[in-house]
This record gives sequence, C-alpha cells and structure tokens, in this order.
Amino acid sequence: MTMQLGKIIAGLDPAPLAVHGSTDLEIGSITHDSRLASPGTLFFALPSVTPGRAGSDDTARHTLQAVEKGAVAVVTFGDLEVPRATVIRVKNPRAVLASAAAVFYRHPSLQLQTAAVTGTNGKTTTTFLLKHLLDVANRPCGLIGTVRYVVGPRELPALRTTPESDDVQRLLREMRDVNCRAAVMEASSHALHQDRLRDVEFDAGVFTNLTQDHLDYHETMEAYFAAKALLFGQIAGQRRKKGTAVVNVDDRYGRRLIDDYAQRVTTVTYGQSSNAMFRAADLRTDFHGTQFSLHADGKSYLVRLPLFGPFNVYNSLAALATMHALGHDVRKSVAALKDAPQVPGRLEMVPGPKSFRVFVDYAHTPDALENVLRTLRSLDPVRILTVFGCGGDRDRAKRGPMGRAAEELSDWCIVTSDNPRSEDPDSICHQITSALSGANHEVITDRRAAIRRAVAMAEPGDIVLVAGKGHEGYQEFADRKIPFDDVAESASALREKVA
Repeated sequence: MTMQLGKIIAGLDPAPLAVHGSTDLEIGSITHDSRLASPGTLFFALPSVTPGRAGSDDTARHTLQAVEKGAVAVVTFGDLEVPRATVIRVKNPRAVLASAAAVFYRHPSLQLQTAAVTGTNGKTTTTFLLKHLLDVANRPCGLIGTVRYVVGPRELPALRTTPESDDVQRLLREMRDVNCRAAVMEASSHALHQDRLRDVEFDAGVFTNLTQDHLDYHETMEAYFAAKALLFGQIAGQRRKKGTAVVNVDDRYGRRLIDDYAQRVTTVTYGQSSNAMFRAADLRTDFHGTQFSLHADGKSYLVRLPLFGPFNVYNSLAALATMHALGHDVRKSVAALKDAPQVPGRLEMVPGPKSFRVFVDYAHTPDALENVLRTLRSLDPVRILTVFGCGGDRDRAKRGPMGRAAEELSDWCIVTSDNPRSEDPDSICHQITSALSGANHEVITDRRAAIRRAVAMAEPGDIVLVAGKGHEGYQEFADRKIPFDDVAESASALREKVA
C-alpha cells in the first residue's frame, strides 16, 4: 500500500501549519515508532504523554533514528530541524497522526460494523462477547483489546489495550482485507484522551461503568469521566455514520452520559433498573454459570451464560443491547450466549480437584475486587482465601480501598506483589496493610509463594481467588520483566497439593 504525500496532506484535519520540503514523495508506511521506520516512511514525532516529562530530547533522537532508517517525511509539533526529510509542522501531532492514518489506510472503519467499549470494568469481557455474537451472526469480527488483537484467523499479542491511531487504522484495514465484516475494540481513557481513536467512525459506543482507576494519569474522577465521555462526543459528531450509544443506566456516570448525549445520539440503555431498555431480572449463579430473565422491546427471554456473577450479567446485557443497536435479532443473540467463550483471566476457573475451587481474575480496582468477591460469596463457599496486590507506578490511592474490600469480603487475605515496576514491593504491600484493621491477613511478597500458600491452606468447600493480573503472562519489576502466569502458577500449586 502506497500513497503520495501530497494526497495525505490534502486529506489532513486539522491541516498542517507549515510544510518544508517536497510533497511529491511516495509514502509506503506511517509510524510513530522510529524502530519501525523504513525507506518511504512518514514518521510522526509524538510528544511524551508521561506526566511530568516533556520528552523533547527523546523526540529529537527518535526522529533522527527514523530518518536514518529511511523516513522521507516527518510530522512534528515544534521547530525540529530534520536533514534529508520533508518536515510538516502541526499543532497536535496525535490528532494529525489519526487523520493521516485514516487517509492512508482508506478509512477502513467505514467498511466495517464497528463498536467501541469504554468504562472502568467489563470492557474485555463485553468485547469478547460481542465478537462471539457477531461471529455467530455471520459477521466475521476482528478484536482489539487488552488480552489480544484478532485479525481474521490471526491472534496477535496486545501491546496495550488500545494502540496508537496508526496501529488502530492498520489493524482495521487488515481486518477488512481478510474479509472481516465487523470490528470491536476496547476504548481506554488514555486512548480517548490521546486521540488514538480519532477518525474511526463507530456504529455503536458502549459505556460499562466508572469507578476509581488511573488517577495517576487523570488526577480526578471528573477528568477520568470526561476522557470516557469523549467517545460519545466523537460519535455525536460523526460525518458518515449515525452511531448509537449503549449505556449502563444503573451507573451514576452512565446516567450523566444519558443526560448529556441522549438528545444528540440515539441511546439504548441496559441494567436492572425498571427504566432500562434491556433489563435483567431473576439472577441465579452457580458453578456452571449464570442464568437470568431478559426483558427487552416488550418481550422476555431466558438467558443462560457460562460465566459467573452479576457483573457478567451487565457485560452480557451490554453485548445484547449492542447487537440490537447494530441491527441483529435479539432472540438469536440470546441463544448464542449459551456458548460464549471463557475470557482469559476473567474469573477463570483453574482445572483441578472439585473439593475446592481456584479462580484467577484481573480485578485490580476496588470496585472490581469487591464485585468478584461478592460473586464468589454467592456460591456459598466455606471460606474465601484471596491473594492480591497492587501495581507499582500506578494510582496509589486505590491501594487502601482494595485492601479493605479484600479484608471485608474474604476469610483470609494474602497480600503480595503484583507488577511493582520501579516501586519497592514491600513498600506497596505495607501501604495496603496499613489500611487494614483486622487480623485476617498476612504478607508474602513473593507472588509464587503467596499462591502456593493459599492453595496449600485450602480445604474442602473453600474458594481461592488470585486477583490482579488475570491474563498477563509476566511480572514487571524495575529492571526486568519475567514470565509469570497466575493460571499456570495456580495449576502448578494444585498439582503439588494433590501429589
């Protein structure tokens, strides 16, 4: 795929402030990553988004590296001098990157049914359910999200929940080229704030919920909410698609979205409230999954879901309401849910003896941990033994609330290391335990040892929850990233116990 630089520039919105050099150049790729530059690349020198770090020196270094690798044109926000390349000066490189990528990849979102899911919790499960339902409905569906990217038959490792805009547009183009007819993606607050989804047109935008997370980046809940709301402002302003907002009416921030956007965007609501357009009632959960009654569009349906808990009822409601918004039959979608896939690391049951159960879950916010523990309590265990920690270099304000949620809803807690990154693991554990008032906890900083301790303690009728990392296959320290998989470690501990 190639395109003349002049044609790309002509399609940019916002337009460049200045162009220095020839535009009669053949562009063969677009990237923001200097390591991926090659002859014919249009390189975007993006400023750092790390709080408190300007990143100008890095920007200049990466730009020169890209030119050395063959980049023929550079888009920059400053007065950077770049030898041997056309320089395009712009006010907002991230916005222009999104626009340029959409032009270069020929607006693939217009050729797919597209849905984006945003919110604190439930994004991954909702997108997995949507992909499953669309596949069953004969709309082969691509996926962009936390666990993996799926492009037709290919599964790719996910480097981040929502990649940069050039990668988003490239993935959408690849999906269309392998005959996908739909695409679903997770829309993180960081991505929305950084224009990564700009120039993607959506048929549906989904809001799950909003609870405390990412305040290291957004600083306040209002700023966090404002970032999530950008998705719906984008849908309201779309030029070619008339998108639908699918909103959790039981969430107070969801109700604010409805108030703000219902007059501008067609809105479908879901929840357990009497005014929800897709309403769940009569919930029942056991070790085989969840069952509930769905009331929608004047009809009732019995929904059987092979996933556990009330929060997955909300995720399935979001998926069903979105399928309806996309024009698909509700009854067929309900029937397809009974065969929904297990989502990696989302209340995933580890195979082992049935006398007690071990679950792995990605819960890494106070609300998510509380929801998972309440779900497990509804299964009537003798005891719940919880292994959890908090990541380093992230929102420190949630450490105490997570500890209190675990303490209140577990019979025994083992506080351990998560991804400490540049922080001291023992210090993170201390910040968690300093918020605890009871004596039903211990600290085992080594995560492998903590998991083994919990499994060794388990007796018939107990449930062990290993929370925080879910699907992740690594543990990240200040100077290294090591292979580590909670499911594999839990399975190994189970084998040792029964040996």
